Amino acid sequence: MNRGETHIVEPDLDGLVGSAVSSGRLRATQTPEEADAFLIAVPTPFKDSKQPDLIYIESAARAIAPKLRKGDLVILESTSPVGATEKLSGWLAEERPDLRFPRLGSTDPADIHLAYCPERVLPGSTVTELVKNDRVIGGMTPDCAARARALYQTFVRGECVLTDARTAEMTKLTENSFRDVNIAFANELSLICDELSINVWELITLANRHPRVNILKPGPGVGGHCIAVDPWFIVDSAPESARLIRTAREVNDGKPHWVLDKVAQAIEATRTRLGREVTVACLGLAFKPDIDDLRESPALEVAHAIIRAAKNEVLVVEPYIDALPPVLSTHDNAKLVGTDAALAQADLLVLLVDHAQFKTVDRERLAGKAIVDTRGAWA
Repeated sequence: MNRGETHIVEPDLDGLVGSAVSSGRLRATQTPEEADAFLIAVPTPFKDSKQPDLIYIESAARAIAPKLRKGDLVILESTSPVGATEKLSGWLAEERPDLRFPRLGSTDPADIHLAYCPERVLPGSTVTELVKNDRVIGGMTPDCAARARALYQTFVRGECVLTDARTAEMTKLTENSFRDVNIAFANELSLICDELSINVWELITLANRHPRVNILKPGPGVGGHCIAVDPWFIVDSAPESARLIRTAREVNDGKPHWVLDKVAQAIEATRTRLGREVTVACLGLAFKPDIDDLRESPALEVAHAIIRAAKNEVLVVEPYIDALPPVLSTHDNAKLVGTDAALAQADLLVLLVDHAQFKTVDRERLAGKAIVDTRGAWA
């Protein structure tokens, strides 16, 4: 970072970081230093039981607490379950009993301003969306929210809308759960259409000609650090009421297993046709097109299962990485190759991510290949 370099594939990010470092406006440290404002943006995974794991937020709170001074601003940006900002306030108070921290809705004076403001960006457009998108800012008190808004208004061109911390937390969870439910509808349609011998891609195209219908495209599941995780935070908070949200998660979590069944069927049919073992190529590992982020990726899950079950070499194509991730590199039969090599050598192509370069493949190069297209890129 202090060399002005990043490891993330994101348009305009390298230039922005390089410029900020060279001008002295950005510096990375391994321990917190005194500042007027602290923004906490750390992972918020869930445990095996699907319960939120806030250990990284707690760790960040205890790390910055010794550096806090009266009048400082602390903002939590990590996507978090409802009540996380209040817990953050409690952890800070434990470390700094000499300071007064705000209580949600209280009018009592406080020494520290505390707010919640979730990021709202699309990977692949992060730099642009950090500036142009509206932001929801939830304060522990109205004064906390106003202080946080003053900071964001220095760079956000969208509207900064104020609310309380709990509503802001739920807003981010609602946004991602809405997406998850809609994706689950599309994924369930793909299962139904397969049973009824209907082309799901054509079906969705036709249905979307209705002026008030906008069905999303199905895929091999749902990935990423937000949509595949955040709905569980709502389910954990209200398990008896969040029935639709839970079901959507189960549908999307189950989709990779359905894809693997289709791949197994295709391998068996191709083996019978060729009279030998089948060379499989998995195209794409990222959780969405044209990025290098593999977090919670269903494509990676499917590729890993194929490699574990394969009797010979499996070709893996992911144009945005230079080496296989550890979960795959430990297998001797997994090989990272380019698109051209995969098209030349594979008997079965499993399209898992609709990267731009996959969608533009000459259809003549697919002739004679068995294909499992989970994204409809070649439909």
